[in-house]
Amino acid sequence: MLAEWLPADRINIVEQVEDWREAITLSAAPLLRDGAISPAYVEAIFASHQSLGPYYVIAPGLAMPHARPEEGVKAAGLSLLYVKQGVHFDSAENDPVYVVLMLCAINGDEHLQMISQLAELFSDEDDFKALIAADSYPALNALIKKY
Repeated sequence: MLAEWLPADRINIVEQVEDWREAITLSAAPLLRDGAISPAYVEAIFASHQSLGPYYVIAPGLAMPHARPEEGVKAAGLSLLYVKQGVHFDSAENDPVYVVLMLCAINGDEHLQMISQLAELFSDEDDFKALIAADSYPALNALIKKY
């Protein structure tokens, strides 16, 4: 199921990024290219980060930036950016982040379906550790296809 929302062309691996803003911008790029989100969606994520902090850095090494559907979602989807050297989001407990998984859903049902599939991956301790360490496309794709 995850592979449907996260096709190969929405997975990017980079050596490093300048900062958390660049990480979000790069993770949004495939969704923007495919028309799943508008630029306003990315701006909404930046605005939320400024006002609420990095609430979307949900576990050590993992960020799930997202905004509300009305802030620019056009179609459901996921994108994944893997940053080999990690990036700091000013999340004391969870930095550095290696996996930036951007989520966009049009409605609550899609959101719940994506979150439930991701929760299965995240709740398996071995697979979660493998995700954070998976710095190649074959390793990331193998994990995604399991869920």
